[in-house]
Amino acid sequence: MRCEDECFSSGLAPFVLGDLQSPRQSLRICYPRGSGDPQLFLLVDPEIHKDRGVHPHSCAGRTPTVGYSFMKEESNKNNRGCVLFHLFALPSHKNTLTMNYQEILTHIYEEIQPFAKEGKQADYIPALAKVDPDQFGICIHTIDGETFALQKAETRFSIQSISKVFALAMCLGLEGDELWKRMGKEPSGTAFNSLIQLEEEHGIPRNPFINAGAIVMADILLTRLQYPRKEFITFIRTLCGNKTVNYNEEVAASERSQGYLNAAIANMLKYHHNIDNDIEEVLHFYFQMCSVEMSCHELSKAFLAFANHKQPFDYAGIQLTSSQVKRMNAIMQTFGFYDEAGEFSYLVGLPGKSGVGGGIVAIYPSRYSVAVWSPRLNSKGNSVMGMKALELLTTETKESIF
Repeated sequence: MRCEDECFSSGLAPFVLGDLQSPRQSLRICYPRGSGDPQLFLLVDPEIHKDRGVHPHSCAGRTPTVGYSFMKEESNKNNRGCVLFHLFALPSHKNTLTMNYQEILTHIYEEIQPFAKEGKQADYIPALAKVDPDQFGICIHTIDGETFALQKAETRFSIQSISKVFALAMCLGLEGDELWKRMGKEPSGTAFNSLIQLEEEHGIPRNPFINAGAIVMADILLTRLQYPRKEFITFIRTLCGNKTVNYNEEVAASERSQGYLNAAIANMLKYHHNIDNDIEEVLHFYFQMCSVEMSCHELSKAFLAFANHKQPFDYAGIQLTSSQVKRMNAIMQTFGFYDEAGEFSYLVGLPGKSGVGGGIVAIYPSRYSVAVWSPRLNSKGNSVMGMKALELLTTETKESIF
């Protein structure tokens, strides 16, 4: 008998392995004669095997993390070429190929209830002040096509600054690296609507996710697109697969009525020649972008395109390279949460973006995208329950980019 301990990448698995119900099961793999050895694509967690004397190697530079091992016991090849594998279940660890996300989401919702009354909605925007703050929804879409949702995952809300990710994708697709001549790629370390930093840096926004950067992106889209308002919403609808996603004109008007600081930012940008179009036109479009309403289900579906950089990014005429998608992930990781990006990286460990409407969307590259919504915000402008829910998600699944 010849035994080998091996591990393989799960990305090309020819079959889906379910939870093993008994300590030991067998699987026979048949393949055409002369085609070479069959490959059983499994991952092995070295920590849970080291006490058994098994020391699997890493796959493609990554240490695999699934709790199954196998041993190839015999290789009696007949005309069809069959090999018998014995599978050994390790019951104390979950197989991430069959992770029970629905059960995990239910448990997370129970765990975050003590935080349900912390924070308050963004009442400085009159339309958002009217939103019932005691709501919660969450949805996960995996790149394998599975969906897991809980509570008000279908309820639409104002995505606010999450829209800046869509604007960035369009601007990168249209401008390429020329975009970075008009804004930087560094965390701001200040409030997302800081005027002082913009003045000190001569009208060049620190990054695309602070308000100044998003206003510049609105100006770029007004210049480059024939029908900016229509093309922007069409891009989002194409990403999420729902033609009914739309702007909320009441929210846009409400923001404009109180948008004095954003108007000051726009004027500062214009003074430094970083806005080409009429200021009022730019601000109107900017507030419209922020007013887009989506549900957790629609947001997580839309962000799948950013979670799977190995697939071509081509939506509504906007094309991004694999490298551009990965760099967008880096941008979300480093400054997607106002001046709380470091805390989010520390506690959650996923790229993402938040909005003052209470929404947060995050991605685990090559695995899933997740959107969560709860209107009560902390002092940094991020959803209290949303932040906690995502922290528990990566803690319980042991899945993060770190």
